[in-house]
Formats: sequence, structure tokens, C-alpha cells
Amino acid sequence: MRRWGRRGFLGAVGGAGLAVAGGSVAHGSRDQPHDHTAPGAIGTVGVVDHARNGFHPNELLGTFDHGTVSRTAAGRTVREYRLVAVAKEIEVAPGVRYPAWTYNGRVPGPTIRATEGDLLRITLDNQTEHPHTVHFHGYHPAAVDGVPGALEAAPGSSVTYEFTAAPFGLHLYHCHSMPLRAHISRGLYGALVVDPPGGRPPATEMVMVLNAFDTDFDTANEVYAVNTVAFAYAHEPIPLRAGEPARAYVVNMTEFDPVNSIHLHATMFDLFRTGTSLERHELTDVVTMGQGERHIIEFRYREPGRYMFHAHQTEFTDLGWMGMFEVT
Repeated sequence: MRRWGRRGFLGAVGGAGLAVAGGSVAHGSRDQPHDHTAPGAIGTVGVVDHARNGFHPNELLGTFDHGTVSRTAAGRTVREYRLVAVAKEIEVAPGVRYPAWTYNGRVPGPTIRATEGDLLRITLDNQTEHPHTVHFHGYHPAAVDGVPGALEAAPGSSVTYEFTAAPFGLHLYHCHSMPLRAHISRGLYGALVVDPPGGRPPATEMVMVLNAFDTDFDTANEVYAVNTVAFAYAHEPIPLRAGEPARAYVVNMTEFDPVNSIHLHATMFDLFRTGTSLERHELTDVVTMGQGERHIIEFRYREPGRYMFHAHQTEFTDLGWMGMFEVT
């Protein structure tokens, strides 16, 4: 496998869009206009082996883990989950493989979903050679904070985190073992959706975890993506229906870059910052986020067509963070 530094990728791209084939980069002439309507004009050459990865970005969009549900004698809902930390090589672009650390064999980890007030019991089974934790954003006692000294799982051991799901909104979880940036950049993170007691209005829902991969370990990312695989939603656009509401849970877990962003073409979205209010914060078409920031965005397309969405850091777009909605 050929390894490319970040600037090597960009130099090869030359502003034409990343095209990776077997670890090498193909690109068009800077002086020649591109026909972006032609297949393969934007994105990677070839496809990632999703079966080998064990997960598909399109499936990650709408897959929520509601846990194993029971109720106490007083009628309180209890949800139990199991996260298994395991080292696994994944393919982040065709021919570009990365030695990830994963929760349940996937990056990002499962999207944990509950309702505000539910009692959560989440067991971490550490099957790696390194200590790991799960740190959850939101309210919880210090004893289950998921940092070294507060339920860190040694190699081959298990720990259980128990707390009440609160407040409602969009949160995240990630490993908080040291060195922190290594445990996050290698893939140990996921989304935590806590619904308000009355729920939200019906919509087509999707989870978008913004992430990136430092494939040569020089603390600069070479591949950017939504849900891990570069240009996944350019190759297989996300289906929507014109006039129908859509809701995206957007979480930024990009290490080594101070900010990331999301921009939708040809429409605007209602922005719910962190999702902790049912009142929209603003109407916009782009939002910039630091690491760990997350927002719920709600939108709809008025007319059928194929519409682009991407980071508004153009370098990220060139290196994989771009996709399409197929609106019918």
C-alpha cells in the first residue's frame, strides 16, 4: 500500500477532487474543465470493500441502538448496551487501509438512543492491548465519567457505566484514555441521541459523524469523511423525497483540525444547537463546529434533483468530505 502525506494528496489532487485507486492518486489537468456530471468525475476511483469493513456508511445513517429494554417495579425504563473495544483494520478510501480502534467493530461506534429520564447501563468490554474508557457528554456522576481512575477498562476486562439519560439533545461518547488524541483519532467515538419525552416531529433521520484519518501518523489528516469512508455518499447518494422533512444528527469528531463544517446546497436548514432546545437557533445553510460540537439540522428540498453537501473547508472536500442527496 502506498502512503500519502496530506500535501502529497493535495498536490496530486490539484483542485480537481481526490481520486484514489489502490493507494495511488489520479487527477485531471488543472487547465482542463471537469465534467462533474460524468460518473467518477468527483470522488474516488474504485469502491471500498464495505463487507470487509463489516459496516456500510449508508447503513450507519439510520441505524440506532435502543438497547435491551426492561422496566423497574416503579415503571422506569432501563436500557442496557454493550460496547466491545477491538482493534481492526478498516478501509477509509479504495486501497487506503487504516489500523483503527473501534467500538463494536465499526467507526463511528453504534448510535446509542434513549429518551430523557431513561436509566442507561452501558458495559464496555475491552478486547484490545490498551486501556480504554467510554466518556459520555451530558449529565452523569463523577464515578462514571469514563476517564482514567473513573471506570477505565484494562486490557481483557469490562466495566459498566450507569446513569440517567439527560438532558435531551444530541451528545457523543468517546474514549478518554491517554494519550487522548490517539484514542479519539483511531476511531473510538460515537453519537448519543437523547430524545425529549414527547419526541420530535416525524422526519427522515440520519446520523452524520464528521471524521478524518491520519494515515501516515504525522498528526495531519489525509482522508476526510462523513461516517468514515471518503466520498461514500457521492458514490451512493442519500435518498430523500421532495417536500418531506429530513433531520440530520451532525457530530464533529475530527481530530488534528480545529474546526469542521457542513454546508447544504440549494436549501436552508433549521439549526438546533446541541439539540437541547426544541426552538431553532437560526435558519442557515452552513454551520462551523469545533471538535465535540454537535447540532441537529432539519431541512427539506422543494424540487427533485441531485444536491451536493460538503464541508466548507474546501481542502476537506477535496480529500473526501463530500456527498449527494438524491431527491425524488
